[in-house]
Amino acid sequence: MKRIISNEETAAVCMELSMLLHSGVSTGDALALLAEEGAHAKLFSSMAEQVDSGKTLSAALRESGSFSEYVCGLVQVGEETGKTEEALAALSRYYEDRVRLGRRVKSALLYPAIMLALMLVVIAVLLIKVMPVFDAVYASLGARLTGMAAGLMSIGRQLGAAMPVIWGALAALAVLGLLIALIPPLRAALARLWRTVLGDRGVSRKLNNARLAQAMAMGMASGLPLEEAVALSAGLVDSGAKKRCEYCRLRLENGASLSTALRDSELLPPRQCRILELGQRSGAGDVSMEKIARDLSEEGEAALDEKVSRVEPALVLLCSVLVGLILLSVMLPLMHIISAIG
Repeated sequence: MKRIISNEETAAVCMELSMLLHSGVSTGDALALLAEEGAHAKLFSSMAEQVDSGKTLSAALRESGSFSEYVCGLVQVGEETGKTEEALAALSRYYEDRVRLGRRVKSALLYPAIMLALMLVVIAVLLIKVMPVFDAVYASLGARLTGMAAGLMSIGRQLGAAMPVIWGALAALAVLGLLIALIPPLRAALARLWRTVLGDRGVSRKLNNARLAQAMAMGMASGLPLEEAVALSAGLVDSGAKKRCEYCRLRLENGASLSTALRDSELLPPRQCRILELGQRSGAGDVSMEKIARDLSEEGEAALDEKVSRVEPALVLLCSVLVGLILLSVMLPLMHIISAIG
């Protein structure tokens, strides 16, 4: 099975091909120049030979098996409409936006995950290591822990007894994380599973809508029929959004306008559909869709930032409350005992 090259590599390849074609270099020579760079040299050499033998760039891209169907389809449309250079440039911008957004999502999720792990470590240390110290202090004073403190002490003992199992589970998770990082097909399968279950809700739905609008803008600018633009765009999103794309395509085939079909299928919010309708009436539908894509992308990123901004203080507050309860549960009775002795 041939490996689909990453979004970052796709953006770079499309931009380089667009610049080379703009400078007057033939498609075969452009691919040969890309092969000289070393990265994916065999792939581009094979594609250059195919193009030199008479095949189109889109056919070479499709037969290579290393590019998504959307790349192949949009390049084919560009060739049919005489806008190959523009299609490649649009694809480069699109995949650059996807790479930037992907990095932003990863960085947004990484910090809360680290905070949660540290919070759990602090609480585990308090329960397993600190609570026995207080228990020994109470025993030396002829008392014992009761109430919440006794319950926490019991939890600490159980955690201490289960530490070998916990360390084994953590080691297994570390190995699994390493395998996911080193095996792209496994990482892609897990990502698809995640997107299938939770890929079209909340912030993910906003980001899906932005991605669809970007893809639609490229298709419309390249002269792609609306039904085909929607069908190709469906290949870039998760299963829930694919169903909405299919419904939109059926509405278009039944004679509905693009703005109406997008609104009925909930691919675009009503306000953006109104903007698109006005743009189509003025003959600037692709420009309107491009603006809508930018607006939706900004809205999605803002929603993501808002979610993260809520998670961080919530974790800090939760950690502070739990640590405070643990310490108060043992410190208050101890202060009473010391004051009684004094």
